[in-house]
Amino acid sequence: MKAIVTVIGKDRVGIIASVCGLLSRHNVNILDISQTILQDYFTMIMLVDTGKSEVPFTELAAQLDQAGKEQGLSIRIQREDIFNAMHRI
Repeated sequence: MKAIVTVIGKDRVGIIASVCGLLSRHNVNILDISQTILQDYFTMIMLVDTGKSEVPFTELAAQLDQAGKEQGLSIRIQREDIFNAMHRI
């Protein structure tokens, strides 16, 4: 299943490595990634494939949320179909 991961927070060294490492440990494949710095804020959006992950989607979401809290970031994951439905006019 495809999903969208968003990361927002104050820019610092290691954000991409930290998020990608967590996804890698759960066998989540990154299909596309876009990141930028807006003034002092880091923003990243990733399209990922969770189809081979060994943990349930809700557990993955909880771990990303917890990692974000520990690092002062907002890290969210949403199923692609829900993301698309929310952003249709």
